[in-house]
Amino acid sequence: MVQEDAVTVDEAVIAERRHLLALAYRMLGTVSEAEDAVQETYARWYRLTAAERDAIQSPAAWLTRVASRVCLDVLGSARARRERYVGPWLPEPVPSDAFAGASAPADPLDRVTLDDSVSMALLLVLESMTPAERVAFVLHDVFGMPFDEIAETVGRSPAACRQLATSARRRVREGREQPVARAEHDRVVRAFAAATDGGDLAQLVAVLDPEVVLTSDGGGIVSAARRPVHGADNVARFILGLVEKFPEARLEPRETADGLGFVEVQGDRITGVITLSVRDGVVSGIRAVRNPEKLTLWGPA
Repeated sequence: MVQEDAVTVDEAVIAERRHLLALAYRMLGTVSEAEDAVQETYARWYRLTAAERDAIQSPAAWLTRVASRVCLDVLGSARARRERYVGPWLPEPVPSDAFAGASAPADPLDRVTLDDSVSMALLLVLESMTPAERVAFVLHDVFGMPFDEIAETVGRSPAACRQLATSARRRVREGREQPVARAEHDRVVRAFAAATDGGDLAQLVAVLDPEVVLTSDGGGIVSAARRPVHGADNVARFILGLVEKFPEARLEPRETADGLGFVEVQGDRITGVITLSVRDGVVSGIRAVRNPEKLTLWGPA
């Protein structure tokens, strides 16, 4: 009987992996860092003695708490790593169903949806938060953890954690553009694609916000702009220059957590993922991730 119980607990612990990955990815912004955090979480579990594991009433809650603490530690040094990164740093884009099946609470109106919480737009705002704000926001607003449990994770009082989440929500409101209807977003993105395919500079400029920003992340591994490109004319010329320089590359529409976007395909390989922001009927932001280390979940074209 004891052996059967042990097997059941072990299976339950392993079954938490997808949930832990989903949690850690939203806290850290890359799949590789999330996987490292989850691996460290399981290492800590198996370093416990059998008696210590038996004393844990909820292994799932223990794993979530430890994974969150690991992420909190990683976030403390993440900013220095970002500063050493070659070119602009962007979060790793993932397919919107990347963590399908990860456990999550019912979604009250004051919480972001799980799909929205893997969008590049939100992940970029999360990067502006303090580590404690980010952990509190993800645990409460995305995964529905109560503040008294979050307090155990971040080492602060429940009231302080509530304030952290409030501050994080304010950053989200101030840092994100007003969302547009998915149909409107996709219509503008298709117009952008048609203008790009047409190769007409004036037509492409017309579908771009005058203050549009294009950010390209190659990580120093592949070709990418070392600085963000600003302004409709500059961005349009940059895009058309790439089309001319890489005639073998093609853009294929792909659903993302940010709405319709594109994968860049060369041969049978996906060499980039592009997501776009839309405002007032034009494209206001373009994010192109080309670093192959951040395309791990996209597979072949």
